[in-house]
Amino acid sequence: MRPLIAIPARFSARTSALRYAAEVNARALIEAVWRAGGEPAGIHPADSGTAARLARFDGVLLPGGGDLAPSCYGAVDTHDTVYDVDTLQDTFDLDVARHALESGLPLLAVCRGLQVVNVALGGTLEQDMGGPEREHRHLVHPVILESGSVVARSTGDEKTDASCYHHQRVDRLGTDLRVTARAADGTVEALELAGAKGWFTAVQWHPEDTAHEDPAQQGLFDALVRAAAR
Repeated sequence: MRPLIAIPARFSARTSALRYAAEVNARALIEAVWRAGGEPAGIHPADSGTAARLARFDGVLLPGGGDLAPSCYGAVDTHDTVYDVDTLQDTFDLDVARHALESGLPLLAVCRGLQVVNVALGGTLEQDMGGPEREHRHLVHPVILESGSVVARSTGDEKTDASCYHHQRVDRLGTDLRVTARAADGTVEALELAGAKGWFTAVQWHPEDTAHEDPAQQGLFDALVRAAAR
């Protein structure tokens, strides 16, 4: 039996082939989990019962998506670049992150997922990194990984080429989180949790973008599924 990997669905109003608005996940993300030997399962965002729902799964993948509402991390103002905020999505993703970490359920967090974990543990975000010369959209850049970290062991190296699409980044770290990778401009690119109960890493980039051709990126999904199988 393939380990069952829960992937919170993303609300989308732009799914014309389905005729209606939908709850979706990127095909590249699903395929990366499948290649790793996992059974990817999209789960409906809801505002209650998260712990009981996650109990049937072997691992969790928190995917990318729109921005968290700044109010989630105590910000009073909202930058005009903040987009696709959805209160139910935020509530659910934060709940999923907390329950996975508290229970030791293997967790891989990607892009928005990293930001969700940081906020779930009391951290904050920089709402906008700046104009096109500073944001990390449609950009592949080198990232230095901390030797011996979960992300370095999973990718099999201490340097990797990261495919990014984000305009926000970690500001203040959440409780017990530590940085295990950075970009050349100082942007936090990976996080781990001191004393984590189960396998966990979070990356600010999108490993699914290049996982089909880059074993280092596929290695993150492989590591998640291996941990889930245990």
